[in-house]
Amino acid sequence: MTVMAPAATIETISIVRPLKVIALVCGAITSFLMILALSSSDWLLAMGWRQGLFEHCIEKGAPTPLPFKVEADYGCYPARNEPYIMGAAGLCVICLLLSCLATILTGLGLHATDTSAKTRYYRAAVWVMTLALVAVLVALILYPVFFAQELELGNREVWEFGWAYGVGWGAAIFLFGGVVLLLCDQEEEEIYYKERTIIHAENDSRA
Repeated sequence: MTVMAPAATIETISIVRPLKVIALVCGAITSFLMILALSSSDWLLAMGWRQGLFEHCIEKGAPTPLPFKVEADYGCYPARNEPYIMGAAGLCVICLLLSCLATILTGLGLHATDTSAKTRYYRAAVWVMTLALVAVLVALILYPVFFAQELELGNREVWEFGWAYGVGWGAAIFLFGGVVLLLCDQEEEEIYYKERTIIHAENDSRA
């Protein structure tokens, strides 16, 4: 006599949390903003003068004497060898590298199928993104503080922070948001399992 023995299979569905996806986007936006901030000379602006992290620019027809005892024609030149400028530039470069690394780690966490691997990637991304946030905050705070100490040599009555400095703060905001999103729901599973039993008929021959 032949008996039909039932067999069950389990269907697994992987669900990606939207908060982690948003954190990935925050990391990518931060990297883009830091590239803009580093490549611009519009951190500090005055009449005929623009100063960034890697260069300063003198506009044509800028009134003399130029700020900080600079003697040059109009055009762009390498940044002055001031410790606060070099320090801020170094910290911003570190922030860029760390934000790129955090973005990669978050992407690996989203791609991983093992729950423990996801957790490790997300924890590493949180630490790396936090270090990036600290680096850019230190740069954004120290830059104006030390600039104020040499303001007497500025030879300008009005100084303004340019859009590149504001972009740096924008990057810090996105970094903070990324850290918060990665910290959310850490105790819960990143993969939900949905089981559905499917009965298959198998031949089992018995006398």
